[in-house]
Formats: sequence, structure tokens, C-alpha cells
Amino acid sequence: MVTVERLRADHAPALLAFERENRAWFARSIPDRGDAYFAGFDERHRLLLAEQEAGLRHFHVVLDDEGELVGRVNLVCAEKNGPELGYRVAERVAGRGVATAAVAEVCRLAADAYGLTELRAVTTVDNRASRAVLERNAFETVGTLTLTGRPGLRYRRLLTRP
Repeated sequence: MVTVERLRADHAPALLAFERENRAWFARSIPDRGDAYFAGFDERHRLLLAEQEAGLRHFHVVLDDEGELVGRVNLVCAEKNGPELGYRVAERVAGRGVATAAVAEVCRLAADAYGLTELRAVTTVDNRASRAVLERNAFETVGTLTLTGRPGLRYRRLLTRP
């Protein structure tokens, strides 16, 4: 079982450790964040919290049963009806349903708490795990694109509010 929490200031040390520990693994399937991301992490974290407080974006951390940060799920677009969903989980929990459960919870929050009606996502064709997470969460393929020189897919999910 996983818990999804809205990003807070006190998540910074665990989030930075998570990103550092999994950097090489993430870089196998998505573009690396680069050294500047890590060097300026504290300031970036502060800016993300300000954007979230302004209601422009929604950031979440994923915690395991012991409360350890094992992932993140973000809604990163300011468009009310089409924010882009992004997610990543630690290598040590990959393939265990963590991403699927966390994305499901953020989809629920997107509709119920944030009042969103639609989410979008993209992934490369060769990232089967990411495609499976989206498909298990009722995202439908709506197009193609090129991501960092690789063939990719566009996804969309319409949300229903209670």
C-alpha cells in the first residue's frame, strides 16, 4: 500500500535523496535532469511550492508503508482542462504496482480536490512500464510525438467529478 501526499517544504531532503539515488535508473527511460537540477534543488523546491500554493501546479510524493519516499506524481501544466501528468518511482519498487496506485490516487485528487476535468500524459513507445501504468488508469492513446528523438505516444484521460 502507498500513500500520496501533497508536496511540502519538509519533503525536500527525502525528495533530493530519492532523485539522486535513482538518477541513473531514471536516465535509462527519460531525459536526465542534469547537474544544475541537483545544484539548485533547494531554490527549485521553494519555487515549486510557490507555484503549488498559487494553484498553478500540483506536486505529490509517494510514500511506502514505512513512510519512505519512493516516488512522485505531478500535474505540471497550468491549463485547467489539460494538465500533464508526470510520475516516477524508485527502482527498488518498480513493477510492484506503486506507480499504478499512485497515479490512480492523483487522478482521484485531480477530479475531487482540484476540480480538473482532463489529464494528459506522454511516454516513449519503448517505455512499456509507463504505458501500462497509464492504460491501467484509463488513459487513452490520442496521438503520437517524438520525445528526445524517440517515438512516443500522447495520452488523455477524462475525469468525472463526484
